[in-house]
Amino acid sequence: MTAQSLFDFFLYILVYGFAAWAVEAAWYSIQNRRFVNRGLITLPISLPAGITFAILVQVLPTLDGHLVLQFVITFVLLSVIRSLTNAFTHRISGNTVWESTGRGGIPSSAQEWISAIVIDVLYLLCYYIIHPVLATFLLLVPHLVIEIIVYVAAVLLALDFIVMEIAVHRGENPEVRAAQKMGKTQNLADRISSHIWRRLRKAYPGIENAQDAEGKYTFAKGICLDKLVWVFLICALLGDIVETFYCGLVDGEWMNRSSVLYGPFSFVWGIGAVVLTVSLHRLAEKSDRWVFLGGFFIGGAYEYLCSVFTELVFGTVFWDYSNMPLNIGGRTNVLFMFFWGLLALIWVKNIYPPMDRVIEKVPPVAGKIATWVVVFAMLCNGLLTAAAMIRYNVRAVSPEPHGIVERFLDDRYDDAFIEHRWPNMIVTDKAE
Repeated sequence: MTAQSLFDFFLYILVYGFAAWAVEAAWYSIQNRRFVNRGLITLPISLPAGITFAILVQVLPTLDGHLVLQFVITFVLLSVIRSLTNAFTHRISGNTVWESTGRGGIPSSAQEWISAIVIDVLYLLCYYIIHPVLATFLLLVPHLVIEIIVYVAAVLLALDFIVMEIAVHRGENPEVRAAQKMGKTQNLADRISSHIWRRLRKAYPGIENAQDAEGKYTFAKGICLDKLVWVFLICALLGDIVETFYCGLVDGEWMNRSSVLYGPFSFVWGIGAVVLTVSLHRLAEKSDRWVFLGGFFIGGAYEYLCSVFTELVFGTVFWDYSNMPLNIGGRTNVLFMFFWGLLALIWVKNIYPPMDRVIEKVPPVAGKIATWVVVFAMLCNGLLTAAAMIRYNVRAVSPEPHGIVERFLDDRYDDAFIEHRWPNMIVTDKAE
């Protein structure tokens, strides 16, 4: 994926995020007879809708001619984004955006199924009818104007999230929250935090910060960022180990299965565990068939999206199932989707509950420090890996390095190093 592609991806997030925010704000404002900003952030952008459509613009073209598969993957993506959004809003408010959905991202009644299907169809209609018109219109706008809008919006979004994080952090303090409700704010941080909480209370009536009944702080309580960081780390490590031994014993080939330059960590398994946790954890008390079906479709869609992502961004393919029956574009197949269903069932019913309890027993201060150390280390590892992979593809057409960064990547991570690290990698031309 080129810099222009990344720019377009963010542009679509802004455009469709704003359009979705306008529609939702108008709907709730008419219902309440007053203006209601339903956005998760202060800016007039619905990030869940914007991110969803920006992903669909990249994925749906790979399924041209397969309308049913496009419908299914859109439905699954919408369900996952809904679950992630609910997890985020529950962290900051103790509430969820979609109150009626009781089974993660899976509809729990006939009315919700109908609503979800209608929304799915609307997204597909938007992709086929509105998106071509919008893409043509954007070509007519001076590129400099679009660049200014996108870069300014990126800065404002970053500031918005920082302010939101500060407000949420301060709101976790009972004394600060009580002072905010009484209007007794002293400094600028308190006033900003108070303003954000007033807006959230108007948008989501009855909003309250989730805390233990006894007021005692528990590290990584519920589905939160701290919990998901450790779920990601543990499953990235275990997934790499399991996959290495599985391929070694079954195929007779012992090779690196890690996703990154340093350490035995498979980001595919780590992120997959996070997606399954957020999407399916509420199904733990439900029938096994719901968990299995959720894992079947979500796991298959996730594997497909991962394949598209690596091909578009890095110009590489790490797995190809084209020679297997019932495969979907060579990116996933029904057999592995069945395995995803079984894995989800075992994860939700047997593995995650005890892991959840162990993580929450970690001392709060030590847990917070360790969490941010892990985030920093994995972020650096991932960014360095991405840079090395991109340079590996660019080096094939432009071997001479330009600048100190490319010289460092060529010296430290040359072709021999990359090919030894990922011997089963197939290079395509999608990233050029």
